[in-house]
Amino acid sequence: MTISRRNFIKWGLGVTGLGVVASYPFMIERYIVHVNHYRLSVRDLPESFEGFRIVHLTDLHYGSLVPLWWLRRVMRLTTRQKPDLIVLTGDYVRGRNSRGGLDTIWPEIMRLDAPSGVKMVLGNHDHWADHDHALELLENSGRSLRNRAEVLVRGRDELVLAGVGDFLEDEVGIDAALEGIDDRTPRLVLAHNPDTADMDYSSRVDWFICGHTHGGQVDIPFIGTPVLPVRNKKYNYGVKNNGRSKLFISKGIGWAVYPVRFNCAPEIAVLDLTSRGV
Repeated sequence: MTISRRNFIKWGLGVTGLGVVASYPFMIERYIVHVNHYRLSVRDLPESFEGFRIVHLTDLHYGSLVPLWWLRRVMRLTTRQKPDLIVLTGDYVRGRNSRGGLDTIWPEIMRLDAPSGVKMVLGNHDHWADHDHALELLENSGRSLRNRAEVLVRGRDELVLAGVGDFLEDEVGIDAALEGIDDRTPRLVLAHNPDTADMDYSSRVDWFICGHTHGGQVDIPFIGTPVLPVRNKKYNYGVKNNGRSKLFISKGIGWAVYPVRFNCAPEIAVLDLTSRGV
């Protein structure tokens, strides 16, 4: 059978198109970074913290298929958002026994800067990479919020920022971190895994800021996110409310379960605080 030149071209274009569609989740979308803006309503937020901007990075997962040059680009884009504060909620590397990965990505993280500082906790992959070394790097960074709190001050106004250990691989101390804090003071808690918000605690927590889920990496229209590495399957991404506290869950940057992103691009989350809408 003879194929005309015109039909051959159509066939070739069709095959090429199918190839692009098939490769999109693997080779294209997971390298598209969205800067997404959210407004977090905080009860009793002091006037001086109205519009306070927190830029949230999580799940960098430096390692296979998440190159250093690309993460440097993500970090440059982070600082361009003019944050008052930068927070990171863990999983800086991917894979087990990856002490070298921690040593490579850590200096890049330490270059981040913001007027009110940079604060961090660890994720499960950091413990899997090298538990003791990850804790050592965190504690020596001067940026650790692992099971502790800091009070941000503007004039006479205060806002509490706290953090906890990883839900899967560390001690989680929500009440311990917030012990002694005036209950009238609004507070945000950094937690890698959003399942942390379903633990027993008695302290006031206005917002948990979390990662870990990657937004499911695949978000199928009319179906949702079929794969989520959390117990509470409502915790995929975005703003959630469990009845006691509100959560913000970022889609993160890298990949963990599989090297795919579909309808769920990596994100740098810009969180602007407000007292409105409470």
